[in-house]
Amino acid sequence: MRDADNIREVEALHPQWMGFIFWPRSSRYVSERPKYMPTSARRVGVFVDQDIDLVERTAHDYALDIIQLHGSESPDYARRLRRWKVIKAFNMATVADLDQTKAYEGAVDYFLFDTKGQCVGGNGAKFDWTVLSSYQGDTPFLLSGGIGPDDAESIKSFHHPRCIGIDLNSRFETAPGIKNIIQLKSFIESL
Repeated sequence: MRDADNIREVEALHPQWMGFIFWPRSSRYVSERPKYMPTSARRVGVFVDQDIDLVERTAHDYALDIIQLHGSESPDYARRLRRWKVIKAFNMATVADLDQTKAYEGAVDYFLFDTKGQCVGGNGAKFDWTVLSSYQGDTPFLLSGGIGPDDAESIKSFHHPRCIGIDLNSRFETAPGIKNIIQLKSFIESL
């Protein structure tokens, strides 16, 4: 999110969290502070292998509630940010990809399971969610990766005791960083 009017419209749908991408190589990069920031949704800042001092400064300047690490940040790096809630994203394709989560148990608050793709995130592609049936960790997770307007029934049939929510991004956009309010509203209502 980066457009003030679009942020207000999305916030009116009552999401629990709203994401802001602070990685300069993203087409959704927040290059300047939006004129409006959400007040009821928790603010999530997304970072990719960036200097930890920059992450901390940005988290302070934007009053972030949660920091999402979407690169190859180490468990020690994540622990240094624990004054905020921390999400560690993992790219998934096979059951073997779950092994990478073990080192982060206790180092972060949440995991985010996304699709392996050419980009770090926002690829708009799904992975085989059945691989998550093998996830036995204690850390709660968010399901991500190409969830779109036609996936409400699939989401309703997905069950895992550690799944606490879903991440809606690129397939609900009219342009990078601009959400389609009609599609989001319809999707939320269908859930």
